Amino acid sequence: MKPSIARAIALACLALSLDAAAQKAPGPTEINGQRVLTFVGRDPPGQRCNNNIQVAAEVANVYRVPIQVVPAVGCDHLPAPAVYYGGQVIAADGGLHNGVVSYQIVADALELEGTPKHAKSGRLFEQSVRGDFDQLKRAIRGAK
Repeated sequence: MKPSIARAIALACLALSLDAAAQKAPGPTEINGQRVLTFVGRDPPGQRCNNNIQVAAEVANVYRVPIQVVPAVGCDHLPAPAVYYGGQVIAADGGLHNGVVSYQIVADALELEGTPKHAKSGRLFEQSVRGDFDQLKRAIRGAK
């Protein structure tokens, strides 16, 4: 790769990371010494925001982590949808993952921090519920 191309790529990556670092999560980033998982959604929520809310439900069924869902109203300086873990941007509209997260993306961030899990998973992971929940997620993603 030519040095000028490599330099341009490096500068673009640096600009994206500085932009993401400049965005502060709304509300508390820590409660009782534990980082807060924050979901910023458009009001009313669109397809990507609804997806993220479903991911929040899945995460809440496995991990013992404070979760807040904040409407973008009043947070005009922030991209929406967006997801933060503590002060760290996990996803942001127009940036990382274009604001959309999956359960795995969030779970990976929580696992790296050693976030505690519930002794038993919640109802969303029971067979009698999971099929309907997955069908809801597919319907949200398929909506035009």
